Amino acid sequence: MSSNFLVELSNDYEKLFETEIGYDVVIYAGEEPNVKEIHAHSNILCIRSLYFRAAFSNEWAEKKDGKFILRKPNISPYLFNIILRFIYCGNIELKNLQGPDVLKLLIAVDELNIQQLVSHIQEFLIEHQTEFLYQNPTCILETVYQHETFTDLWNFCLEKICKEPKILFDSDKFISLKAPLLELLLKRDDLNMNEIEVWERLLRWCLFQQNMESDPTKWSTDDIIKIERSLHNFIPLIGFYDIEPTDFFYKVYIYKEILPKDLIHDLLEFHIVPNIKPKTNTASSRRPNLNSTLIQSDHIPLFASWIDRKDSSYNKNEIPYEFKLLYRSNRDGFSAESFHQNCDNKGATIWVAKIQGSTQLIGGYNPLDWNGDDEWKPTIDSFMFSFTDGKDISTANLGYVTKPDCAIYCANSQGPHMGYFYCKGHNIWNTYGDNITFYPNIGIPTSDFLVDCYEVFQVIEK
Repeated sequence: MSSNFLVELSNDYEKLFETEIGYDVVIYAGEEPNVKEIHAHSNILCIRSLYFRAAFSNEWAEKKDGKFILRKPNISPYLFNIILRFIYCGNIELKNLQGPDVLKLLIAVDELNIQQLVSHIQEFLIEHQTEFLYQNPTCILETVYQHETFTDLWNFCLEKICKEPKILFDSDKFISLKAPLLELLLKRDDLNMNEIEVWERLLRWCLFQQNMESDPTKWSTDDIIKIERSLHNFIPLIGFYDIEPTDFFYKVYIYKEILPKDLIHDLLEFHIVPNIKPKTNTASSRRPNLNSTLIQSDHIPLFASWIDRKDSSYNKNEIPYEFKLLYRSNRDGFSAESFHQNCDNKGATIWVAKIQGSTQLIGGYNPLDWNGDDEWKPTIDSFMFSFTDGKDISTANLGYVTKPDCAIYCANSQGPHMGYFYCKGHNIWNTYGDNITFYPNIGIPTSDFLVDCYEVFQVIEK
């Protein structure tokens, strides 16, 4: 019964808003030539908004003929009416608004300090306007960055961009991103980019900021000084030691004039002198260096938890392993010989393969050495896994070995071989016999199939 009274009360207040009986506030909303005069009641505005309470009590608002006068050129009449209708009767309808208007409405309610709507509109944007949020990530990120109360939207944008960096880093407007925002992104430990990709995007951004061309042979001394200053805060955020030697030589070393001399010396020593360990590099230790075309940073906590048989996934800051890329078929060749050259006698490894013509990823964990001894290796710790959608970790299926005596098989003529499932030494993979004798059925094909690519990672305890 009480809910019916509340509905009736809401309807009455809505009628008061629409009829404007006894109004004592005049609001001029919008910019010329689209300014509209809107009428309201100061007592209702004060009760529902701290902004209006402060405006009327501190005499921010001009008073004329017994009425408060407010001018809000930055809020359109249409959006102001939506806000006032909420203030009067608690109702708001967002589904008919386009993404840009929803964002403008969020900015307006934040200015008017209507906190219930700040949370509600952020939730609406995240759930129903994701396409809009991805269309112009630079503008959205910079807008959200300016408003401390947009925490939900801020976290959503950062997490999405870190998971799929191309949304921002490959967009046309990335080069105009504000420096503090770029620095904040590069400090993230979940940014799913290889270090060479980070370096290339940073350099592109810097050269645009300084209005310079990319050929370092054409830079003057003044140009070099300007670029050095522009890059100064960003250099410690790049994991230069994680960049492969070829990329270092052709994509980093050619820019040695703009990099600290001691850094170039240390990197040359690292790449040339055998068994030299990297100097301290915070970016390298903070951001997982996958160099993978198949998996993303959010796969890593899951793999680590499976290795340790944890019921829940590790927190990304507590992962006890590093995953170092040893082999990529598209880079090193599909042959069994290449697999063994790169992966033998490296201890525990995880391999991941993408099935051709699908989004499915499959893989397995071998806690022992690979080698070419043509023998079965027993272990109780190996497992196989499958992701129906390789980009969505929630689609994972996991199966630990059920017949430990035949967990792993090593042969010179084959790639990874677990139970009755194996790589024939090229991109044809196969399950012979009944593999559920050795591992549970987790959705891996049971007959010959092709893979686009597979990668092997060494699992190193930190």
